[in-house]
Amino acid sequence: MKNLSLILNIILIAAVAYLFVDKFSGSEQEESTTTEKKDDKIYQNVAIAYVHSDSLLANYDFMKEIESELGELSQKYEKEYQNRAQGLQNEISDFQRTAQNLTVAQGKALEENLMKKQQNLRIYQEDLSRKLRQKEAELNNELYKTISDYLKEYGDENNLQLVLTYSRGSDVLYANEGLEITNEVIEGLNKAYNEKAETEASE
Repeated sequence: MKNLSLILNIILIAAVAYLFVDKFSGSEQEESTTTEKKDDKIYQNVAIAYVHSDSLLANYDFMKEIESELGELSQKYEKEYQNRAQGLQNEISDFQRTAQNLTVAQGKALEENLMKKQQNLRIYQEDLSRKLRQKEAELNNELYKTISDYLKEYGDENNLQLVLTYSRGSDVLYANEGLEITNEVIEGLNKAYNEKAETEASE
């Protein structure tokens, strides 16, 4: 899950763009009268808030579900690969133990067969890795949409035009605590997530 902080930043940027356009796009006549005073007035009235991305990801229940699902899938694939690899290793050991009792032709045929199985094992490992990456991408896309949709709704309800992420290493060096909405966002996301889970469970 190395890319989740980056994904969250992208989510928030997308939400910012939506809220900003939705708030300040006006009629064609208004757009034709863009002056410095008007621009100044717009930016003076921008409502800003921020969330701690680390806290959001650590406390969002859906994120915990994603980590659990990917962890279980990774262990499943690893076990399947190890079983095949161990089977092949047993065949190689048997070959090495009985090679002296084989004819040249038999030895060559078995060796070629084992090399082919080794190649197939590498292909199988790559296929499992591809499946895991694909599943991770699907879940990340779902996470993106869930947070993005909620932030748009939250921004509309609270008249926000700008939402930033604030964490160690980010470009934001200081943020007044009065602008933080991390807990409210986590609470809202988890409420929606749990309500959806209860609805699906009752169906």
